[in-house]
Amino acid sequence: MILVSRKSERSVAFATVKFVNFTVQCTLNWPRAALLQRPRVFVIINFMPIEKTEIVIGCEIHTQLLTKTKAFCACENRYGGMPDTRVCPVCLGLPGAMPRVSKGYVELGAVAGLALNCNIARFTKFDRKHYFYPDLAKGYQITQYDLPLCADGYVDLPFFHYPKDEQPGGEKFRPNNFKGEPCVSADKKYRRVRIERIHLEEDVGKSLHMEGKHSYIDYNRSGTPLIEIVTKPDMTSPEEAALFMQTVQEILRYVCVTKGNLEEGNMRCDANINLNVWEDGKLWHTPISEIKNLNSFKAIREACTYEAARQLEEFKTDRQEFNPGFKVTMGWDEAAGKTVVQRTKNSFVDYRFVVEPDIKPFSVEEELIERARSRVGELPEAKRTRFKAEFGLSDFDAETLTSTRELSLWFEEAAKNSKSAKRTANLILSELLAVLNEKNMTIGEVALTPAHIAELSNALEENKITSKQGKEVFAKMLSTNKMPSEIIKEEGMEQVSDTGLIEGLVDKVLAENPKAVQDFKAGKTNVVGWLMGQVMKLSQGKANPKQATELLNKKLAAF
Repeated sequence: MILVSRKSERSVAFATVKFVNFTVQCTLNWPRAALLQRPRVFVIINFMPIEKTEIVIGCEIHTQLLTKTKAFCACENRYGGMPDTRVCPVCLGLPGAMPRVSKGYVELGAVAGLALNCNIARFTKFDRKHYFYPDLAKGYQITQYDLPLCADGYVDLPFFHYPKDEQPGGEKFRPNNFKGEPCVSADKKYRRVRIERIHLEEDVGKSLHMEGKHSYIDYNRSGTPLIEIVTKPDMTSPEEAALFMQTVQEILRYVCVTKGNLEEGNMRCDANINLNVWEDGKLWHTPISEIKNLNSFKAIREACTYEAARQLEEFKTDRQEFNPGFKVTMGWDEAAGKTVVQRTKNSFVDYRFVVEPDIKPFSVEEELIERARSRVGELPEAKRTRFKAEFGLSDFDAETLTSTRELSLWFEEAAKNSKSAKRTANLILSELLAVLNEKNMTIGEVALTPAHIAELSNALEENKITSKQGKEVFAKMLSTNKMPSEIIKEEGMEQVSDTGLIEGLVDKVLAENPKAVQDFKAGKTNVVGWLMGQVMKLSQGKANPKQATELLNKKLAAF
């Protein structure tokens, strides 16, 4: 309940207006002068309770492509290095410099589009997007406006990663998108996020804000080839937006179009967020905020969470009308943990799009599209499904082993040469990845080959060595790069599986330890483990544990 005195100008909420002798319900929208005519008027506003809120998020993901040169010139496309050393008149926007489109740039854009299930345009063009910023050397950005290279795609997100209450059957499960279309797969394992478009554009320079009074600009990044992935507003939580970004990163790394390194700025996300609010049976839409340059999954989650809460508080006090062409551009202050207003813009007016006059519209050849299609190959989710069916892996194991294309191919080669794919997977997950994580290495940097792991897996599967010896062999493989069979032979580790020989060892242990036998006969079954230890000690750890245990139990039962 809010008390509004005669100094208030207006309120846009329903209210009960109480005068001295009567009561009337109305919508307040009075000018100041009208209130001043009745100095004893007080207004008591009873805001209707908010029935439900819903977060609406759409993402714009900027991704640098792995071309050898920049988008429209021959300068090397590479991260880092001495500032302002990989520039030319074209990427600096000097007068008279003419841009040229790289065929490899267009092809990589098509690869990304096909990997994200888009249609590829057979005819497209470039446009100029005008705005001022110090790191934009030309005063405009070459991009694509109304004829993007890719359109109408989608990404399917596994419900495996969603909270239980958002999965099918949960309280927050949502079977349709905001357009009212079904967005859940027939088997109820995936939720679909639609991609509106993917267009080509160039990156800008990098502003460096150092200590002191000056900022600096490194134009090495200026002209770097980008794609911008624009989604429909299909996401309903900060966690889902982060999952989408993570899934796109994984897919684009798989098809080798980007490094996808968020820390280096290879990928950046602009999150567009607003709320649907139901109050007194009426649906309100809060104004859209665009949170710029989010460069980590954590930043996406935290920025969207904060902004949703901020917009709800703003709605409670100031019900601004939703305008589809109007956005508030926000920045994310990670240290303070809050969003900050940078500027407001009308996206249809501010940028003054015009056709790029220095680059002719062009056709995309079918040959280029088919070449791009052949580069896509098997994508992560399809590979996981196959690994679970072919190798009997769990969801977690399949998810981990397909986290990168290189790791999945490495595992698959090892699995195909081993007698137990599951054991091979366990060796990679528990031993190899632990070492890689500790040393901050990738699978491509390790000296071991799939043949090493396959041979070690087979030695364990065939009971040639114990699991404890397997760990020793693995450690020696890492340090020497020798094959397991060579290490097993050198160290004399190979298990004894000769039944007659093992039986002789068991008989000797029983003959030398009559008290333990008597204890067993008296019901003290724990001595079996001790006797088994004596057998292994006598064999110097080489006796097959399974066979030795069976023979020991058989002989003890006969007493």
